Amino acid sequence: MITLHHLDFSRSTRVLWLLEELGLEYDLRRYHRKVGGPAPAELKTIHPLGTSPVIVDGDLVLAESSAILRYIDRHYGGSRFTPGDPARRALHDEWIDYVEGSFAMPVVVKLMGGRDLPDRLAERMAALLAKNLEHVSAAVTPGPYLMGAELTLADMQMSYILAVTQAAGLLRPYPALTAYLDRLLALPALQRAIQRGGPMTG
Repeated sequence: MITLHHLDFSRSTRVLWLLEELGLEYDLRRYHRKVGGPAPAELKTIHPLGTSPVIVDGDLVLAESSAILRYIDRHYGGSRFTPGDPARRALHDEWIDYVEGSFAMPVVVKLMGGRDLPDRLAERMAALLAKNLEHVSAAVTPGPYLMGAELTLADMQMSYILAVTQAAGLLRPYPALTAYLDRLLALPALQRAIQRGGPMTG
């Protein structure tokens, strides 16, 4: 049985959502923190990074939500949430990697830096954030999901960063993104994940 080490207000909700979608039995180990606060030190006893999510499956200890999502879907879900066509799978993987590789950085810098950012950096981050929000907005406008009609791992990966961005009031100019996030939050499996693990943001 998979053990999920889950931290409040974190990316770990992505993994919890997939476990609920697949109807898998799992052991949930929940760690508490204040919104924006550090992860508890005890997580370092599970993985050297001391972050969440981390899963333990037999001898495997795996961090990073994108790697965990791929592993669970491939080994336990029959790749149910991964496109089968090679070209669509490549585009799907691009979306998964894009979330943390490109999109998250300007969001995190803006939220952590606030008004303390130097003017030049603030302008650069604002432009980069707008570019990314426009990119995702264009992708989900046809709807209902990033890859069209089918829910995929890419949507699960995207959910957390959009929830954080919305909580900061940054989605108001992008109604398509607000509608997309609302569609995700209405899905029963994500609702169960939030019920078990708590909200993605405070």
